[in-house]
Formats: sequence, C-alpha cells, structure tokens
Amino acid sequence: MQEYQLSDREKAILRYVIHQFILTASPVGSRNISKRYNIGLSPATIRNIMADLEDSGFLGHPHTSAGRVPTDKGYRFYVDSLMEPPVLSDREKRFINSKLEKISGDTEEILKMTSGILTEITDLLACITYPKFENSILQKIQIVRISSNRILVVLTIKSGLIRTITFEIDHKVKSSRLEAVQRLLNERLAGLTFKEIRNTFKERIKDYYKEDLKPIIRLFIDSADKIFTDFKSIEKSVIAGAKNILKQPEFESHDSFQSIIELIEDRDVIIHIMDEKLSGGEKGITVKIGKETGDEKLSDYSLVAKKYLIGDAQGAVGIIGPKRMHYPKAVAAVIYIAQQLSKELKKTK
Repeated sequence: MQEYQLSDREKAILRYVIHQFILTASPVGSRNISKRYNIGLSPATIRNIMADLEDSGFLGHPHTSAGRVPTDKGYRFYVDSLMEPPVLSDREKRFINSKLEKISGDTEEILKMTSGILTEITDLLACITYPKFENSILQKIQIVRISSNRILVVLTIKSGLIRTITFEIDHKVKSSRLEAVQRLLNERLAGLTFKEIRNTFKERIKDYYKEDLKPIIRLFIDSADKIFTDFKSIEKSVIAGAKNILKQPEFESHDSFQSIIELIEDRDVIIHIMDEKLSGGEKGITVKIGKETGDEKLSDYSLVAKKYLIGDAQGAVGIIGPKRMHYPKAVAAVIYIAQQLSKELKKTK
C-alpha cells in the first residue's frame, strides 16, 4: 500500500465525505459535514481541509456543484486505511446460511443460487467463476453404460469434485470392453493433472490400441480436450443482479445504463479480471477501484473479489458496483460467501 501523509483531521474529513457520498450519491459540502458529524470544527475549517484534500488528489470538485466527491485515490486510501472492519451482522449471516441450507444440486446449481444470495445481500452485480481444473489431479475415471448407444464418463478429482460427460457411441459395446478401457485409463492417467493429461493423452495410450477396443479408445482420443478441460469452459461464470445494480443513481442516465448492460453482456472482461488479477491481500480479498482494474470498461466501477478453493481447484467470488459502494459490507459479504461456497461444494463430493 502506498503511504500518504494525512493529518488526523484530514483522515476524519475524508472518511466523513466518503460516508456521506456513499449514502446520498450527491457531492458533499462542508456545511453538510459540520451539521451531520459532531467533530468540533467550523464549516470554514472543514472547507479548508476539503480544499487541501482536493489539492492532494483525494477529492474531486464537480463543476456543477459546490460540494466535493471522492476520487479513485480517495477511495483507495479509505479502503486501505480508514474503513471500518468488514463484518456481516448476525442477521445477515443467518439469512445467508438459511438460503444455503436449501440448496441441493450439482455445482452449477450451487453457483447460481450463491450468486443470487450475494447480489441480494449487497444490491450489486455478483459474479462467480466456475472452479478451474487446470492443475487439478485426476483420482479416477468411471465409464457407465446409460443405454445401448450412450455412455457416461465420470471423473473424480482429488479435491472431491466430480465431472460427468455423456457421449453417444455409434454401435453397441460390451460392458467388458468398457471395463477394460476404464482400467487402462486409470492405470495411465490417475495422479496426473488435467493439463498433463491433455498434453500427453495420445502418447500414454498409443501402445494399447487393441482392435476390439479401438472405437472407445478413439472416442477418448478425439474428446480428450473436451473431457480434461475446465468445468463449463464455454460459460465459465454465473452473473446475477443486473436489476439490483440498475437501481443505483449512477445508472439513471442512458449512457451509464448502456455501459453496465454492455459490461454484463461482455462477461469475458469480468472473468479475466477475477481469474487473473486476484491477489493474496488481507484475508485473500482483492479490491480494485476504477482504473486499477486495468480495463477501460471497468473504469467507473469497483471490483471486490476473493478466491474460493475446493482442494486444488479454485474459482472466484466477486461483486462489481459503483465506486460509491459500501466497501466494508461488500468486503465482508464476499469473504463470507467465498468461505461458505467452498464448504457447500465440498458437500457435493
């Protein structure tokens, strides 16, 4: 964190300006601070301090108003040094837990429900990426006959997650042959990462290409990239809360409304930021404000995100909203949801 030398008075005024702006979405004046917060300073003194904070880049001064608004630099200092500890109330935790207790289903259903809970708690745009299996270790493969021309491939990952993929086959295959291929694949692939399997699959089974097993082996050769790749590699994420975020005053204008709709539709931007730019940080939380995201489309927003883990597979939980968001609550909600999501996914083992 970059250090700024602010006096105690400057820190207090910056905190109050940000608190008031978060509440009202309107530029904050010195008289407003003087009336609302009992800090023992006159409006003139507060105005001078706000002018100094503006000169230092912590506050901005819209041309159409006498009040001031926080800048990205001001928000960053607030998040790093001034905001209250991120704690959810017991009531909010009970609400989250009661919703999670009702979830029963596969990974996709759990992620959809969890993203809905997160946006309901924060009134912001919630995004959860699917677990990435690139470095996950395969524990075993099972091949199950569903019908005469369909098989189910079940992959059990060391972390406990399970993937299932259904394939159509051209002709009937004896159960004994399916068992033989299953045995072969487990001998050659168990203990390897998905990435290793994709890159070396053909080499590992090329010396076991018996005529009676050729159709099944060929199916696996042709489908290796599909089978041993990231879960939901096409969709990659669940995004919820468009209606909630559009309630924010920032999106009353047509241009702002259009920008958030475009952002939701171009989910690759969000996925990239969440998957590639998450840092460790305190409690593993990442807060990116405005241009810190590194993408122009997110320059008017803030992102709060955290990794969730299921063994060696990981995904990300995050929220996106106006820079004028309630950061303590946003951080607390993301941390708690990520922790609970890891627990829920482990239950699906």
